[in-house]
Amino acid sequence: MFFTARTEPTSFLQPANPKFDGFYDHWSMLMENLFRCKEYWNLIEHGVIVSPPNATPEQRRLAEERKLCDLKAKNYIFQPIDRSIMETILVCDTTKDIWDSMHRNY
Repeated sequence: MFFTARTEPTSFLQPANPKFDGFYDHWSMLMENLFRCKEYWNLIEHGVIVSPPNATPEQRRLAEERKLCDLKAKNYIFQPIDRSIMETILVCDTTKDIWDSMHRNY
């Protein structure tokens, strides 16, 4: 809870993720905006970049950071979709895979 200059409590509500209601173009536009604001859009465009074989510790650390970002982005996609759609994308490994699947199917 936050207080204004007059010390009255105000609440801050985080906006909900755009609900997927079958209208892919509308949903994808809203989700793209969300992902760009959260700086996750590169995961949709390029996917997760993995570390090469014999990677340095720094390359492994960066790859782990990218995987964590991908998990966070996947969470944004999972929240607003219903179970029947979720079952069609559970085989997808990355945010990009999910996005591409949704694009193909809807």
